[in-house]
This record gives sequence, structure tokens and C-alpha cells, in this order.
Amino acid sequence: MRAIEVLRQGTPVTPNVRFTADRAPCAAGPGEVRVRTEASALNHLDLWVGRGLPGIEVHWPTVGGSDGVGIVESVGAGVDASWVGRRVVVNAAVMRPEQPVPGRAPAGEDIWMIGEHGPGTHAESFTAPAASVLAVDGIDPVQAAAFGLTHLTAWRMLVTRARLQAGMTVLIPGIGGGVALAALAIARHFGCTTVVTSRHAAKLERAKALGADHCVLDSGTDWSREVRRATGGRGVDIVAESVGKSVHMACIKSMARGGTLVTCGCTTGPDPSTDLARVFWNQLSIVGSTMGTMDEFRAVVALLRSGALTPVVDEVFAPEDAQRAYGRLEAGEQFGKLVFRWN
Repeated sequence: MRAIEVLRQGTPVTPNVRFTADRAPCAAGPGEVRVRTEASALNHLDLWVGRGLPGIEVHWPTVGGSDGVGIVESVGAGVDASWVGRRVVVNAAVMRPEQPVPGRAPAGEDIWMIGEHGPGTHAESFTAPAASVLAVDGIDPVQAAAFGLTHLTAWRMLVTRARLQAGMTVLIPGIGGGVALAALAIARHFGCTTVVTSRHAAKLERAKALGADHCVLDSGTDWSREVRRATGGRGVDIVAESVGKSVHMACIKSMARGGTLVTCGCTTGPDPSTDLARVFWNQLSIVGSTMGTMDEFRAVVALLRSGALTPVVDEVFAPEDAQRAYGRLEAGEQFGKLVFRWN
């Protein structure tokens, strides 16, 4: 079958990407559906997989992709046959019970990621647990593929972890990436005031056109005073960020008393300097967030179905043009999602 493969681990990832027409086809196992792919989308996770993740064994060449939409072609044992013929979107975060450790109480669930721990969606077909897909009949497959993981991630960050409420002020650094744009859309849906930052003036202009209330140019210096000026000196209630080290201190300085910083990533590094005195004196909360459950996925996909939320698509590629798509992602040039159309 046709597929986009990453041939080997390495940085940069882009030179190791190739399109092939000779990938072995997949089959639905027990509890799974086999989906004929209509569209798949890139995430920063595709780069992390290509660069190598500690503790993750990858069989090269690998197929990435954690966003996929398509038509169910067949089902495995134990799956209702009525799924066949339906358009579905996948939640790539498969929640599994934590493996027991003698003498320790279980802490919750482990996440097994389609496109990270196993083959992903950047292929002519893919498999997924039937419990991890939702029907999106009538939704454009490119839109649905662009929506999935980023909006699920942003929903969990803002709604579940940071307890977003109408009227709050939300800071979103690094506008232009998929999660940041999803966070902007969700915050606006809740009637919140939004502040966004970017190193690129053109991205700020596009964010303003999408409804961002305040735009701050990140020139590489501390921009927290500009955020405070935009909020009348008060600061923001929530910071939703995935940038990490390069913006952490400016984010901390931008927060109102009792505010919450919620992070789902660290593209510029995981080891920032911080100000603990500011954290405890202002009673700030710093929380982590990743992916999301099927209940959260249902909640946010319902907003896609209703038209309340719409993803931003930067560019749609043919699978044969995979290397250019990966290169655009790796260079950070995109504003919105990069999507492959498979039919």
C-alpha cells in the first residue's frame, strides 16, 4: 500500500522521509477497525518520533501519524459490523491500565499512541481500536484530520486541567502551531479574552484576523510587561503553552494572582529557569497535560460537528510530497495544520 515512511532515526527528520507504494498492508485485529485513509495530518509528535524518544522502541522504517480520517473498510473480531462504510476520526491516544508494580498502588492509565508506539495514519490504510474512533459522517475529511489531536489536547489543557471559565484571560505563546490555534479557538468559544505571542509579525496579523484580542511580538526578550499592559496590569488567568524553556519565565511574569500555567510540550527545551518566589507568593499553579480521553474527544468533536469550532489548515499535500510537508513543519513555517489528502 502507499505510505509515508521515516527510514531511520535522525535530526533533522526531513531527509529521512520518503513516499513508498510498497508498504505491506495492515489488517484489523480483535477489537479493531481497518480504515481506508482519506486524510491524515502532521503533528510535532511526528518530528519527535523521527528524532527518537527515550524508552520508545521503533522498528524502522516506520509510519508516523496520529491524526487520521477515513472510511471503515473492515472490522476485527468483536466489533459491530455496522461501522463498515462510515467515516471516522481517530483519537490516537489509547488509554491503557498502568502496568502493576509490586508494592505500589496504581497511579492511573498509560497512554499508547498510534503513530508513536505503533504504526500511524500516514498510509493508505490504518488500524485503530474501535473504541478510539468517532463517526464524522458529512464532515470534510481534511477538516476532521486537521482537528483531532490538537483540539483534543487544547481542550484537556484548558477545560479539564486549567478549568477554563467564561470571562477569563488566556495567554497563548507561539501562535501558529496547531495546539496554539486550537487553544485560541476554544478560549474564544468560551468568551475569554485572548493574548497571543509570536516571533513573526505576519502570524500575529493572521491571529488577529481569527479574533485574538491582543498580539505581542516576541523579539527574544522578556515580553511580560506588554502582556500586563494589555491586561490593565492584572496579568492573565491561564497560560496555555507548549513552547517551553524560551518563554517560561515571561509566562510566569505574565500571570495574575492565582493563575494557572498549563503545559503540553516543550519544543524549545524542558529545563527552564523559574521564579519559585513568584510562584508561591502569587499562589500560581503549574500543571501538565497531554492528549485526552474519549469523553473529552467526544466533547470537542461535538463542536466540530456543530460548526462551533473549525481548524486552521495551512496547506494540503499529496502523500508523494511528504518530504516538503515535513520540511515545512520542521522549519516552523506553518500557520495551522499540514494535511495529507489520500484520495
